[in-house]
Amino acid sequence: MRSRFKLIFSSSYSAYAYASASSSSIKVTNFNQSQAKVHNFLSLLQRFSKTLIWVNSIHAQIITNGLFRDQSLVRNLVGVYCDLGSLVYARQVFDECPHPKTILYNAMIYGYLRKERYNEAHELFRLMGFRNVEVDSYTCNYALKACMRLSDYETGVEVIKRAVDRGVESNGFLGSSMINFLMKFGNVDEARRCFDRMGERDVVCWNSMIGGYVQAAQFSKAFDLFHEMWSCGIRPSAVSMLSMIRVCIDTADFKLAKCVHGSIVGLGMSNEVLVLTSLVDMYSNIGDMRSACWVFETMPKRNLVSWNVMVSGCVQNGMVHESFAFFDRLVASGVRFDSGTMVSLIQGCSQIAALNGGKILHGCSLRRGFELNPILSTAIVDLYSKCGAVKKATFVFDRMKQRNVITWTAMLVGLTQNGYAEEALKLFSQMQKEGVAATSVTLVSLVHSCAHLGSLKKGKGVHAHFIRQGYSFDVVNMTALIDMYAKCGTIEYAERIFNKGSIYRDVILWNSMITSYGIHGHGQQALDMYKKMMEEGFEPNETSVLSLLTACSHSGLLEEGIEFFHSMERNRTIRLIEKHYASFVDLLSRAGRFKEAEALIEQMPFNPGSSVFEALLSGCQAHKNIGLGIKTADKLLCIESMNPSIYVVLSNIYAQARRWDDVSYIRNLMRTRGLRKTPGYSLIEVENQVHTFFAGDNSHPHWAEIYQHLENIRAAVEASGYIPDTSSVLRNVDEPMKIRLLWGHSERLAIAFGLLSTPAGSLIRITKNLRVCVDCHNVTKLVSKMMKRELIVRDANRFHRFVNGKCSCNDYW
Repeated sequence: MRSRFKLIFSSSYSAYAYASASSSSIKVTNFNQSQAKVHNFLSLLQRFSKTLIWVNSIHAQIITNGLFRDQSLVRNLVGVYCDLGSLVYARQVFDECPHPKTILYNAMIYGYLRKERYNEAHELFRLMGFRNVEVDSYTCNYALKACMRLSDYETGVEVIKRAVDRGVESNGFLGSSMINFLMKFGNVDEARRCFDRMGERDVVCWNSMIGGYVQAAQFSKAFDLFHEMWSCGIRPSAVSMLSMIRVCIDTADFKLAKCVHGSIVGLGMSNEVLVLTSLVDMYSNIGDMRSACWVFETMPKRNLVSWNVMVSGCVQNGMVHESFAFFDRLVASGVRFDSGTMVSLIQGCSQIAALNGGKILHGCSLRRGFELNPILSTAIVDLYSKCGAVKKATFVFDRMKQRNVITWTAMLVGLTQNGYAEEALKLFSQMQKEGVAATSVTLVSLVHSCAHLGSLKKGKGVHAHFIRQGYSFDVVNMTALIDMYAKCGTIEYAERIFNKGSIYRDVILWNSMITSYGIHGHGQQALDMYKKMMEEGFEPNETSVLSLLTACSHSGLLEEGIEFFHSMERNRTIRLIEKHYASFVDLLSRAGRFKEAEALIEQMPFNPGSSVFEALLSGCQAHKNIGLGIKTADKLLCIESMNPSIYVVLSNIYAQARRWDDVSYIRNLMRTRGLRKTPGYSLIEVENQVHTFFAGDNSHPHWAEIYQHLENIRAAVEASGYIPDTSSVLRNVDEPMKIRLLWGHSERLAIAFGLLSTPAGSLIRITKNLRVCVDCHNVTKLVSKMMKRELIVRDANRFHRFVNGKCSCNDYW
């Protein structure tokens, strides 16, 4: 090995000679003299430590002069090589040393640590044990940091044990490392024992212990220790105050936040940009934007992080317009914004569904050359999804180079919320193929997709995924599952989930069960559930009242609903809002009690909105109250002139009155304003695949067989005495054409396909996006009796369970 270093010296000699000639500060007379002193070489290493070739030359001279046994000199040489990133040279020097002492081991371990070569640092520490080399506080400190990076708890504990055996654990910086290591692995009690054993504790040690408590969410202990530190005469540092700010954020303790702010001012930290920025963040997180703005405006200096925190705080607190005002000031101040700024502003656009503003920010991000990292890309996907621009969201998602589980979840939620439930399930399959593990949030969004499709089999699969992944069945997960099973027509499964969640029950879970009974028309069970909730000490909220009113409306429990509503009017603990009045108007209108409904609207404590008039209009259509229907539609159009459903109902009311000119006028008006009627469709799941049918649909691969079977069904029901009810065909055509249109309804196509594709006697489940018409309801009752099939149909209003010629709704829907 020595010969190799002589070669290094020979090849580098000219460079060294040049360095010697060019630097008048080098006073070494003759490098070949064996009497050259160590401090001269230390001085040379210090002066020429930035250039590898000069260090090689000095290294060669050290060998030539026989000084390679001097541990102090060798330690400095190892350190210089490590500084230059030449760990190979450093290790060669280390290995050439005959009996390296602790100081040399420390230099080499520290070199590995700085270059993130944690495994080599770990192995070198073990080598010290094999060679019985004593460790000191530096050795243990470096070794612990390597163990933390490697998540090696066992070796870390061994390091701590050796530190205790050597009696060096009381050293301040080593004590801090020990505390940080134990806290990382959740061993809070042992960390506290280490802290208590320390003789002298500086502010760094106190900060480590306080920060550990904060990390472990033991906030009261963190505050108590902070108070004890101050009592011991230790002046808190900026790091101390940052930990206390974190306590305020996580506990949302407004009074404590003010005390911490006062302490920061008292400690003279009013010029610390990091501390003041953290104060802005603290006030933003606890919702005190006035204080956040005051701290921000009084800051003597601001950096980009300060501006970003202020912009983000405004967005978090719903002050989107204010966030853009701060952004304008940021740009005017000359500070360059970054992708973090864009993320906050795009999230603001998502909140207020500002699609055009979001597009501008997206374009700005691209023009500025910001890399579309997962965080920024996810924000853009979420923006387009919440604005209904699913194609744009998919475009961004498909072109992302890096996608994490949050990105996948954002796309899945976007598809689900925009009605693309089937596409969401397909995307989840792709996500699984790519090996991305789903979170509970991902699975909840899939449960909602299954509920939308009425896909019981897929819903059960997602439920099984919850169990396999070991996710806890908290209120959010259980509420989603109850909703899914109820919307898939299996109320008994929803009841099982609810009964299993007795320890997690809160008012949200009770509300989901009341709602489930309501959509199935089980009004009495909903009333009983509400009473039971009250008996068990759960206070109802606004949603509880709305769920029970809806249940009464869907079940025809008129008197019970009236009594309940008036009791809520007298109950001052729950404030009745527009949704409650709309639901009560719906209850009265369904029963044909229009005078009472109108009187209620007149007596409302606030101006009625569109939901109230829509409920009244729906009742008018059901009971063919033409005059009130037209009057109500006029009021609605003054409120929402671009809502296509209002025009459709008004057109239907005119059609019921055979006022075809008015029908044509309304339909032309819709076309002029660019409004389109929502097309009716029905879904049915067969062999784990969801099939979609539209009215008069012939796009299905088996459409010929479906229509042939539908003709057979028609012949069978007509033979049993069925008489078509064409009152729901609101078109100016003759009677035979009306009957033909009825037999092309999407739910009949789905029923025919279900009868063809499923085993005899099996249950058929269908989901329809609009209300089932009277004639389809009558036909489905006959099919259930003649074919001896149970059919569950979920329409826009409720569930219908058809068994042996009868429906669970008792013909009230």
